[in-house]
Amino acid sequence: MNQKEHHYQVNVKWTGNKGSGTQSYKTYERNYEISAGGKPVISGSSDPAFLGDAKCWNPEDLLVAAASACHKLWYLHLCSEAGISVLSYVDQAKGTMREGKKGCFTDITLQPEITIRLGDDINRALALHHRAHELCFIANSLNFPITCQPVITHSEYG
Repeated sequence: MNQKEHHYQVNVKWTGNKGSGTQSYKTYERNYEISAGGKPVISGSSDPAFLGDAKCWNPEDLLVAAASACHKLWYLHLCSEAGISVLSYVDQAKGTMREGKKGCFTDITLQPEITIRLGDDINRALALHHRAHELCFIANSLNFPITCQPVITHSEYG
């Protein structure tokens, strides 16, 4: 079977040189900019625990966001195919990273709150989260568990 490949390129430019480069651990900023093909620039830094700027996105934030966004996109696709009309979807995703000799993420939990059209099947809407997880490119690329704890309600509007 011939599988399609998709390629992605981003530019990550360090902007934290305060004049003396990385002369010592505390003499440089962790700030950077992420850019790609005419898209808005993302301002990044490290986590404040590692002397980063709390106002900027850090790689850990971006990993959790990528997992959440990928799951959501698959879920919306599956719902549209199943005749379920999603009216709103807000995820309060969270991840846990453990420091150590070899720091790593240990888990991500997705907590989407979803409103579907009145009359649509809530049980089917819940079941589609399992399939979305199976199809999620990001989840399939990680070596730790991602769990999903959805809350789905009906709305008479839409």
